[in-house]
Amino acid sequence: MKKKSFFQAFGFSTAVAIGLFATVNLNAQTDTQTSKLEALAKLTKTIAIVEKYYVDDINFTTIVDKTIAGLMTNLDAHSSFLDEKAFKDMQVQTSGEFGGLGITVGMKDGALTVISPIDDTPAYKAGVKAGDVILRIDGNSTIGITIDEAVNKMRGKPKTPVSITIVRKGEKKPFDLNIIRDLITVESVQAKLIKDENMLYLRVTTFDQHVTDKAREFIKKNPNVKGIILDLRNNPGGLLNQAVGLTNLFVDKGVIVTQKGRTKGENEAYNADPKAMITKAPLAVLINGGSASASEIVSGALQDLKRAVVVGENTFGKGSVQMVMPVDNTEALRLTVARYYLPSGRTIQAVGVKPDILVYPGKVPSEDDNGFSLKESDLKQHLESELDKIEPKNGKKETKDDKNIISQQQIYDDIQLKTAIDSIKILNI
Repeated sequence: MKKKSFFQAFGFSTAVAIGLFATVNLNAQTDTQTSKLEALAKLTKTIAIVEKYYVDDINFTTIVDKTIAGLMTNLDAHSSFLDEKAFKDMQVQTSGEFGGLGITVGMKDGALTVISPIDDTPAYKAGVKAGDVILRIDGNSTIGITIDEAVNKMRGKPKTPVSITIVRKGEKKPFDLNIIRDLITVESVQAKLIKDENMLYLRVTTFDQHVTDKAREFIKKNPNVKGIILDLRNNPGGLLNQAVGLTNLFVDKGVIVTQKGRTKGENEAYNADPKAMITKAPLAVLINGGSASASEIVSGALQDLKRAVVVGENTFGKGSVQMVMPVDNTEALRLTVARYYLPSGRTIQAVGVKPDILVYPGKVPSEDDNGFSLKESDLKQHLESELDKIEPKNGKKETKDDKNIISQQQIYDDIQLKTAIDSIKILNI
């Protein structure tokens, strides 16, 4: 009888507890719903006040669009609302059939900042540099502008002009650059041999769908080099799968990058495929403030996996994932849904990748104020030029060779490249 009373009492207390938990949970849900309804009521009232009292007559749809755009802009620098025009412009940009300047921009500390100019584009030729702040576009201020609005203003028909006002570190005052738009066609991977060093130089300008295949092709054509220099300077990024694929050419195991979001569906780890690795040659990676997104994944992963020496300057710090989510047939949201994490677990976002060897751009110092030094290569170059006066060589052949070879002069004009070459020499010891 006592046992029965005990279990009856225990069952009663359990029922009371379950009922209590259910009540607490129900109350929590009710409080949440009440809070949401109050917030929505505040939003509706605000829109109604703006519609009725704002100095200009704005229709209801426009107010809602501006409300959504303001929400997205305040989430982070990479989320945005794509209205019908912006959505169409994005689709045009994806197809590649548009006129532009050839720069990638982002918001940094609230300012419209150049992430990087793309090689051999109008912006690059005009002298735009990574880190430049664009203060005005065609005389209109960029303060408070969204990235999409800025891109739309700079994009246009090929052969049409656009003026941008630049604020640059080290310059006393802003200055204007007048640039002619053009179709942006980029050779994403370039390869050269470094003269007298037996090293392969790979320049990756952007991560389009061909990067991994092109890089693999160049590496296979030069299987016996003493080292490879992967130049990711001023590379604004691109496709994630190409960043993973390029990294995998140099590593045969380990996590290359992890993507983590709010929901489990956005979480994913990208692991190296042992069969994809094609070279064990010593590797140096060049980076700077214009290296962003996919470039940071490649350089950071190779650094974490102890596969490369990273040389140059701190990268941009763009380590988030955006997805385009349609709202209807004509409008969409570009929403940040996840962040990237490197093999060690560190984040790229707002931090970037720090080089193993910090080197600022410039020429290699060759002589001091009190004297000079004559290197063997300089002497050789001088003597060859003297011989050319007596026995001139075929100029056409030399010009053709220069396109595929990095000369000693180019090396001494680029101290970051020179440091990368020296790093590979050390790795070979």
